[in-house]
Amino acid sequence: MSTAVQEKGAAVVTGASRGIGAAIARRLASDGYGVVVNYAADAGGADSVVSAIAGAGGTAVAVQADVASEDDVAAMFDRAAGQLGPVTVLVNNAGAVGEQARIDEQHADAVARLMQVNVVGSIICAKHAVRGMSTAHGGRGGSIVTIASVAARAPAGAGGVVPYEATKGALVTFARGLSNEVAS
Repeated sequence: MSTAVQEKGAAVVTGASRGIGAAIARRLASDGYGVVVNYAADAGGADSVVSAIAGAGGTAVAVQADVASEDDVAAMFDRAAGQLGPVTVLVNNAGAVGEQARIDEQHADAVARLMQVNVVGSIICAKHAVRGMSTAHGGRGGSIVTIASVAARAPAGAGGVVPYEATKGALVTFARGLSNEVAS
């Protein structure tokens, strides 16, 4: 493990096998963090991000974990600490759009899964991050970033994504409340 990674610590980026999460993972690695590139199903994408980070001289590991599963999240944070050192950054980026259908055509199980991934997953990840980072638990502090969407502030109510918009609004409220609870 490099000196920079030892100094900065580990960053867990959920949903990092592509898109915004992949870009964030690459940036954190270039800033000297050891990065957990979390993915739910796209192992190839996660491996590609890890390879790009390693090719640029960074340190990263791909970790499959369903953020809606407390057991998976606990194992992911344990692996991060074991392989990369103390977790000092969490980026809650994993998310899903869910069914794209009018509310009267939505299936309850699909809405529940959307809530589990987009909201409960971020809460579970923050719980484990706080346990490791908080000075109240012997940690050295850190940062939690939660990715939401403009849909949280200005829901369109069109295109069949009303439940998605609701999850993003919940994330904004959660992030504000979490900062009030643990930032000190």
